[in-house]
Amino acid sequence: MVDPVFIGLAVLTIGSAIIALETKELIYGAIGLAISMLGIAGFFLLLDAPFVAMFQIAVYVGAVAVLIIFTVMLVRTQALFTTKEDKGRKAGGIVLMLFIMGGLGAVLLVSGFNSTDSFSAPPVDFMEIGEEMLSYYSPVLIVLGLTLAGSVIAALALARREDVEQKDERAN
Repeated sequence: MVDPVFIGLAVLTIGSAIIALETKELIYGAIGLAISMLGIAGFFLLLDAPFVAMFQIAVYVGAVAVLIIFTVMLVRTQALFTTKEDKGRKAGGIVLMLFIMGGLGAVLLVSGFNSTDSFSAPPVDFMEIGEEMLSYYSPVLIVLGLTLAGSVIAALALARREDVEQKDERAN
């Protein structure tokens, strides 16, 4: 019997991912992406990995999706909100998606991943993970923070430049 929570998370994740890909408004796409990332965090909770789930929420939902939303709202150029619909491109994307999904399914079936052999994983030491994050991975986290800050500053600069250009057009 399939777990109804898993089915609900799967529908939420896949549905919001489709909304993120198919919507014509960029802001709705970013919100769909954030909801899809929350669904993936739910899968991690179902797999009894709360640390990874909270990391998923903090990094992807909290940082990346919010950064995209703020960038879209700050820049506000009309070019971002207008899209050209191309039927051939959409059909090609669907064919490519089916090809990749079929290939991944075939690899999983051949690999024996779904075998019923039980394995025991070593217990997770959260103190060791925390120490690694604050010592070995700290330069990477600093670079990630600086990259996110640079993206916000660039979005502010673009928004200010656009505002100045609009004021110049009104003055003329």
